[in-house]
Amino acid sequence: MNLDFEHSKPKHSAIAAQWDERYSATERVFRMEPDESLVDLVSAINPGSALDLGAGEGRNSLWLASQGWVVTAVDASSVGLSKLEADAKAKGLTVRSEVGEIGEYLNACKQKDQKFDLVILCYIHPGPEEREDLLRGAASVVGDDGHLLVVGHHLDSLGKSGPPQAERLYEDKHMEVVASDLEIITLQRRGGSSDVEDHGTDIVLWAKRKAG
Repeated sequence: MNLDFEHSKPKHSAIAAQWDERYSATERVFRMEPDESLVDLVSAINPGSALDLGAGEGRNSLWLASQGWVVTAVDASSVGLSKLEADAKAKGLTVRSEVGEIGEYLNACKQKDQKFDLVILCYIHPGPEEREDLLRGAASVVGDDGHLLVVGHHLDSLGKSGPPQAERLYEDKHMEVVASDLEIITLQRRGGSSDVEDHGTDIVLWAKRKAG
């Protein structure tokens, strides 16, 4: 995994500041309900350790914790994670939050050989220069018999929902990079309205690492 995030720290610091400002401007930026594909797919497997990359305000982390998962939530925005922590406390749930850049966190996991039973990457849209490394990095920390879920705005959503830059939207071919580590179980599109109320098309990847 070749993630040169030292070189790009100023950019990521700026992104973190933008999200801190956005999360501070309103009570909630995104809906409280968990992603529907997360609920459908994860409800069928036994709880274990889960890593929520780019957790934001924590709607998915909170649902996972309510289902018995031991959750680590990572996000660059301390404001977003503060909201997650407050909601977890109010609900009597436990979620471990980590403020930091996703790529750096994945590198640290690799160095410690730390694995998770479930890794989720929901509505994180890096530029093309980082996307492959991020997907490979997420796949690399999935443990034996563990799963990876990626949900994002598809290119068909351009101008409807998600980033306004076409190069940051997902296509099916982008997901193929995880196949070197994992077995792709499902790769499909769905009507997109989960993260915000806008309509568009989402892409859903569900993959598993075979034991051994």
